[in-house]
Amino acid sequence: MTLHRRTFSALALVVATRPAWSQGRTIRLVVPYPPGGPLDIVARALAERVRDALGTVVVENRPGAGGNMGADLVAKAAPDGNTLVMGAVATHAINPWLYRKMPYDAVRDFTPITLVAQVPNVLVMNAEAAARLSIRTLADLVAHAKKNPGKLNYGSAGNGTSHHLAGELFKLQTKTFIAHIPYRGAGPALQDLIAGQVDMMFDGLGSSAAHIKSGRLRAIAVAGDRRAPGFPDVPSTAEGGLAGYNVATWYGIWAPKGTPRELITVMQNEMRKALNADDLKTLWTGLGTSTPNLWGDDFGRFVASEIKRWAEVVKTSGAKLD
Repeated sequence: MTLHRRTFSALALVVATRPAWSQGRTIRLVVPYPPGGPLDIVARALAERVRDALGTVVVENRPGAGGNMGADLVAKAAPDGNTLVMGAVATHAINPWLYRKMPYDAVRDFTPITLVAQVPNVLVMNAEAAARLSIRTLADLVAHAKKNPGKLNYGSAGNGTSHHLAGELFKLQTKTFIAHIPYRGAGPALQDLIAGQVDMMFDGLGSSAAHIKSGRLRAIAVAGDRRAPGFPDVPSTAEGGLAGYNVATWYGIWAPKGTPRELITVMQNEMRKALNADDLKTLWTGLGTSTPNLWGDDFGRFVASEIKRWAEVVKTSGAKLD
C-alpha cells in the first residue's frame, strides 16, 4: 500500500472515530533546542494536553546550529502527520538571513499549523544602574543614550540571537548607539546583568519575570503595543513613545510540506481546544506569554511578514553565521 493510500486510510478512521485513529499513533514533536528552555516547557505542556486526542505525543529535543538541525529533520520527514516541529522566530524568520547556507526553506518546506505562544521582549536594566543614572522610563533611557553614545551597554545570548537583534532594532529605531556584549547563552548574560556587569538586556519576559518581581531588575518597557498579561504595571514601548517596536519570541508548530489538509485540520482542532483551556492559559500568563489566534495560512502570512522584517535588522547588525 502506498503512503498516499495509507494516509487516507487513516483519515477514514478519523471521520469514523477519533479515539480509534489516535490509538497506537505516535507523533514526534521535535524541539530544535536543548531541554529545559522556555520553548521546551511550552512544547511539553501542549503535548501533554493533546496526547489523548492525537495519540502518544513524544517531545524530542534535537538542538544544533541555532535550531536549524531540528527544523531540517522535520522539513525532510515524511508528510504523514507523525513528525512536527515546534519552531521559533529564530528557526523560521531570523536564521534564513543569519546563516550563509540554510539546509531548508522556512516557507516552502513546511505546512504551518499554529502560532502557539508569543513571549514579548522586555527591556530590563540592572536596578542599581537605573537608579544611579536616574532612568525610570523609556524616554529617560533614550535621552541618556543619545547624550552618551556608547556609554551604555547591553548583554545578549550571543551574536545573531534574538536578544542581540532586538537590541539592534532598538538602536535602529531610536537612532542611538549602545554597545553590544555577546555571551554564550542567555543565562550567563542575565546573571551578569543582575550582578551589574552589564547595564541592560532585551530579554524574553518569561526569563526576566522573577527578577523583575524581586526588584533586582527594573523593567523599562515591554516591547509592543500593549502591556503584557501578568505585568500590568510595566508600560509598553508604544506608550513610551516608540511605536512599531514589536519584538516577541514566538513559538509555532509546523508539519512537513505536503501533509494532507485533513490531518492538519484534525491537529488544529485539538490544539485549539488545548490552547483555549483555562489551565494552559494560566500557565502561559505565568510565563509572561499570550495565547495567539493564528492558524494555518494566517500563521503562514505572519511568518512571511516576520521574515521580511528581520532581514533589515540582520543586515544592519552585520551578524553572519556559518
